[in-house]
Amino acid sequence: MSSKSYEVRPNQSVELLKELHILTRDGKMNQDSRRKLKQVYHLFQFIEPLLKDLKETKGELTLVDHGAGKSYLGFILYDLFFKELRDNSHIYGIETREELVSKSEELAQRLGFKGMSFLNLSVAESIASDKLPPNIDIVTALHACNTATDDAIRFALQKHAKYIVVVPCCQAEVAGVLRKNKGKSLGNALTEIWRHPLHTREFGSQITNVLRCLQLEAHGYQVNVTELVGWEHSMKNELIIATYKDLPRRRPAERLSEVLETLGITELRERFYAEA
Repeated sequence: MSSKSYEVRPNQSVELLKELHILTRDGKMNQDSRRKLKQVYHLFQFIEPLLKDLKETKGELTLVDHGAGKSYLGFILYDLFFKELRDNSHIYGIETREELVSKSEELAQRLGFKGMSFLNLSVAESIASDKLPPNIDIVTALHACNTATDDAIRFALQKHAKYIVVVPCCQAEVAGVLRKNKGKSLGNALTEIWRHPLHTREFGSQITNVLRCLQLEAHGYQVNVTELVGWEHSMKNELIIATYKDLPRRRPAERLSEVLETLGITELRERFYAEA
């Protein structure tokens, strides 16, 4: 991408960019806003081809953004892609904080973004909610904390999503189980990898994402893991993109089970479940 790509695009809503603090109140750009815009476009360049594919193959599309916060991602996707579609394509933002849901609803109304709605639900609650359609085309979760990323993956699997895009956040669950079972497994030299508390935390984070990838593969997805360059302010810049391809499931399911057993964390089998 050339540096010119980081200027505001002609069809973008200036009011939205001001609301998201990507532009200053007087509509100008400073160094900080240029950096934010660069991040937005960098993430969008990964998601845009997926949206284009869905548009070409099935027409109207649905996207659910989990742990939406201020719905930064949803608004940008709508502004850059959805608002030109002129059909019933829809973005749903799922967020537990009621005040953020209200603010997002108000902003969408003000901008005339009719194909956006926001639900005050946890990710887990959204799986059973009748406020969402039975099938969703693309599921995103940007820095959804702790097990919310895993819930977003579970949601995507239940909703038969073709694409899953997650930037995982901290997840302490695996590290906690590793720590708890450390005494039982100290006979194995491999436990040196997570013997020290700092390593337990770091290894727990790494293995969480490995298990997520194996879980997705065990459900027939092709998985790509890459880095979000330019997100240096964030420690968590791993981007996982899964595409449903109905791939063979047996080998990744076996690997998933083997990793859980080798690390002594089989109690997490339900969290990182393979296809039944």
